[in-house]
Amino acid sequence: MTALSQTSRFPVLSSGTLQRYLDSIQQIPVLTAEEETELFQRFQVNEDLDAARELVMSHLRYVAYIARGYSGYGLPLEDLIQQGNVGLMKSVKKFDLSHGVRLVSFAVHWIKAEIHEYVLKNWKIVKVATTKAQRKLFFNLRKAKERLGWFNSEEVNQVASDLGVKPEEVLEMESRLANVDESFEPVTANDDAEFNYSPSGYLSHGEAEDPSFVVSEEEQAAIIADGMVEALKSLDERSRDIVESRWLQGEKTSLKDLAEKYGVSLERIRQVEAKAFKTMQPFLQTA
Repeated sequence: MTALSQTSRFPVLSSGTLQRYLDSIQQIPVLTAEEETELFQRFQVNEDLDAARELVMSHLRYVAYIARGYSGYGLPLEDLIQQGNVGLMKSVKKFDLSHGVRLVSFAVHWIKAEIHEYVLKNWKIVKVATTKAQRKLFFNLRKAKERLGWFNSEEVNQVASDLGVKPEEVLEMESRLANVDESFEPVTANDDAEFNYSPSGYLSHGEAEDPSFVVSEEEQAAIIADGMVEALKSLDERSRDIVESRWLQGEKTSLKDLAEKYGVSLERIRQVEAKAFKTMQPFLQTA
């Protein structure tokens, strides 16, 4: 029985307790090869979840160490650690003693894979790498950039050769890395056009309309259109025909023509029309 058997729960990790978490996982004993083998046998043969928990907990320190290597992406360290822990748990589930290696060697791939996925999804709003080759280039190029700084032609060719990609692919990824997300609205309350360099200050739509206004108008138009469909459904056949003939067709039908069509007076058509509008009103109201 290992020293970890006394621990039944994972250490809690949150932004307010990060250092406490890091200190606590350093207190968890490192397993010997024999202890690790025993725990895997209990987990894989007997489906002992306590054994799996001990395997995970004894390797949490390695996850934190790997996650620190990705702190340069501007993402919270606790989030990187959490994702790495997911990879660690996946590795425990997939590990086989026949691999002939310790768990930590096998788990590194899974830990990094989960952290990579998290970084790519959260580093920027617009994805910078979608293919497998781009993902590899993304992470390796940042390391090369840290060493070389701004690339010249010779350095581009060097990196391309080192990573086994074309020089133009290096330049494209360098451009993506250089771009930053920008707030649509000004980051300050200063409305002076001279200082308003946010997209809301220079993007236009049609007749130089405010994009936010255009979006609002389009959303309201969609709401009204949906409401009109439901409003017409609430009417009987004659009332719906009168409203559509009078207001929803290219050429407006006269009250006289509708009165002759239904064999009633003009006043009766007006009454039906007024009642129809009253019935439709709740469906056409917008927030």
